[in-house]
Amino acid sequence: MIRTGTEYRESIRDGREVYVNGERVADVGSHPAFRPLVEMRARMHDMAHDPASRKVMTVTRNGETQALLNALPFTQADWWAKRRATDAVLDMAGGIVTRIGDETVGEMWSLHDCADALAELDPQFAPNIRRHVERVLTCDLFHVSGNAGPTPDGSDMALHVVRETDAGVVVRGAKYETAAAYANQAFIKPTLSGWGEAAQSDSAIGFICDMAAPGLKFLCRDSFARPASAEDFPLSSRCDEVDTLLIFDDVLVPWENVIFHRQARAAMQVRATLHRYSAFAFMQRSLRMADMLIGVALLAVRQRGFDRQQTVQEKLTRLALYRESIHAHLTAAIALAERSPAGLMMPNQSLLYAGRMHATGQLPAMMQHTRELCGAQIALMPETAAFQAPDTAPWLERCYADDDWTAEDRRRLMAFARDLLNSDYAGHRLTFQLFAEGPPYAQLATVYRNFDWEGPMTLVKDCAGLSDRAAGADRLVPGDSAVSKWFATETPRGPAH
Repeated sequence: MIRTGTEYRESIRDGREVYVNGERVADVGSHPAFRPLVEMRARMHDMAHDPASRKVMTVTRNGETQALLNALPFTQADWWAKRRATDAVLDMAGGIVTRIGDETVGEMWSLHDCADALAELDPQFAPNIRRHVERVLTCDLFHVSGNAGPTPDGSDMALHVVRETDAGVVVRGAKYETAAAYANQAFIKPTLSGWGEAAQSDSAIGFICDMAAPGLKFLCRDSFARPASAEDFPLSSRCDEVDTLLIFDDVLVPWENVIFHRQARAAMQVRATLHRYSAFAFMQRSLRMADMLIGVALLAVRQRGFDRQQTVQEKLTRLALYRESIHAHLTAAIALAERSPAGLMMPNQSLLYAGRMHATGQLPAMMQHTRELCGAQIALMPETAAFQAPDTAPWLERCYADDDWTAEDRRRLMAFARDLLNSDYAGHRLTFQLFAEGPPYAQLATVYRNFDWEGPMTLVKDCAGLSDRAAGADRLVPGDSAVSKWFATETPRGPAH
C-alpha cells in the first residue's frame, strides 16, 4: 500500500503530546513550526500517485506496488533508482531536507541484515525484526530514528528499562530526534556507549516506538520558518526540520515492538552497522549542498563580472573539486557495491564512509569559499520590504539593476545565499550535517573499521622483499578487495596466444 498525502496527515492527528516553546500544540499538521515539512512529506506520498512522477517514486514487487525509497535494495539498479527518486524529492523541496524518510528507513535494512546475528543472541525477538521491516514496506510509514540522548548512561534520564510486564517493557529517559513530532514511528536504540565486556545492561534496549504511545512527550525547539519573512529567508521558510527532545515518561513498549533487550552485544552490533545504507542518502544531501554552493557562488560573481578573474576561478574550482569528490564516492559506492550478510546490495562500505567523512569535514571550508565569492553584499543586501516600499524602492532599483540583472533578481539571489550560509538556519544546518550520523570521531572510527588495510601492507611487503613473518604478512590478502570482486587481479599464466 502507498498512502496519499491526506492519509499521512490524518495519521499524525493522534493526540500526541507535542510542545513548542513550552506550549501544547493542538494540531501538528497545521502548526506553523511543522506545516512546511508536513506538507512536504505529504507531497512525497502524492508523488507516488501522480502519473508524472509515479514511475520514479514506486516499484512493483511480487505484484504489490511499494514506495521505492522504502523498498529493500537487491541490485545496483535499485540504488540508481533510489538516487533518482531522492533527487526528485529534493527538487520538489527546493532545498535540502534530510529527515524526511528516505535516509532513516535505511536502518531498517540494516536490521534486516542483523536479524540472524541478533537471533543467535536472543531468538525471541527475531520475528519482530522481520515483521517491522515488512510493515514499513506494506504500510508506507514515515520512519525516523532516535539515537543520542542529553544525559550520560547511568543517569535517571538516560533511556533505560524501568520494569518488565506481561504486555512489554516500560522505559524511561530521553532521546533527541529530528522530525519526530510529525513521524509515525522511530527506531530507538542506545547512544554510543562504553559497556566494555558487560553482557547485559538496562540501557541496552532497542525498539520500534509508535509516536502516539501514551507517556511519550515531544519537546520541540521553535522553527526558523517565519511565514511573514519567506521572501527574505526562502530556505528557512520551507526546509527547516524541527528537532525534538523525546521524553519517555514510563512508556510501555509492547513485546512485539522490542528488537533487543538487555543484550549489550546486540546493541553494539546494531550501532556498528546502523548507517551502512542510510549514509548513501545522507551523502546525496551533501552533493546537493555542493551544487547549491557552486550555483550561488557562480551567479554571485557573474552578476558583478568577476568570473574571469583567476583568483575567483581558483575558488570556484575548489568548490567543483569538492562536488566531484562527493559525486565520485557516491557513484563508486554503487559501482563496487557489496552483498550484505542477508543478501541485500550494500554500497561499498569503505568508499561510502570515506566519502561521508570527506563531505562533512570539508563543508565549513567550502561554505567559507562561497561567502568570499559572494562578498559583503551577502550581509548588506536590504530586505524585501525595502524593495517594495515606495520611498526606498526607486533608490534600490537604481543601485541594483543593470542591463542583465533586475534589482529583484539580485535581492532574491542574496536572500537565498544568506539563508544558505549566514542565517540561524544555515548555522543549524551545518551543525546538523556534522553530527547527524554520529560525531566526527565516530565517523572516523567507522572509516577505520571498513578500510581494507591488508592491500597496502601486502604491497609494501612485496616491494620491500619482507618475509611472510613480517607484520603478520602471511595473513594478508593482495590487491584492493572491492575491485578484486569485480576484476581479476592476478596476471594470467600460460603460453601467450
